[in-house]
Amino acid sequence: MGRSCGLVELFATVLVMAEFGLTGGIGSGKSTVANGLVARGATLVDTDAIVRELQEPGGSVFAAMVAHFGDGIVGEGGTLDRQAVAGIVFNDAEQLAALNQMVHPAVVEEMMARRAAFLAAGDTVLVDIPLMITPDGTTRPEYTTFTAKIVVDCEPDLAVARLMAFRGFSEDDARARIAAQAARELRNGIADRLITNSGTIEELEPQLDACWEWMLALSESSPS
Repeated sequence: MGRSCGLVELFATVLVMAEFGLTGGIGSGKSTVANGLVARGATLVDTDAIVRELQEPGGSVFAAMVAHFGDGIVGEGGTLDRQAVAGIVFNDAEQLAALNQMVHPAVVEEMMARRAAFLAAGDTVLVDIPLMITPDGTTRPEYTTFTAKIVVDCEPDLAVARLMAFRGFSEDDARARIAAQAARELRNGIADRLITNSGTIEELEPQLDACWEWMLALSESSPS
């Protein structure tokens, strides 16, 4: 964790290009927004993708998880059974904390390295972070140096419906996942720009256009 803390301090002093944090509750359609902004020119750092990479067999995070939770979290073919892990941690606060301690420092270190590389290349960087803030509304320290924060929002019942329709969750599971994250009003409260994603993709597109123009304007005004 010491190296990760050092990287946080580095970003606090040498961030010279525009970098945007993107977050939103589960089922909000955050990935749709991220993909739309990438299509407009943003360079994406996807923390969920980093987590999946670090949890591949042979990785240190995978090994730590198996050592802690046992072989029951290993599925067919030797890969991680994410549903088995979810079944353990989302009903046990201590196990969730243990999982976060295994995963979070490694993810932060890899994320910081990618952010630094893209910023050095002069890109407008978008960092997709599901858990930018803690359940009590505190912004995690490694996410405090962004030029601005973008939050994707939708009605909770719509998020539940999306999770059931597109990810196969039961209603109880969907609501439990939502309840485990920061409250909607706390998450929306950190937004420098709020995107409402409660309608169709056609209704979302004008918001994405406006958001990208805003990002470019902030990029142009950032020190170089």
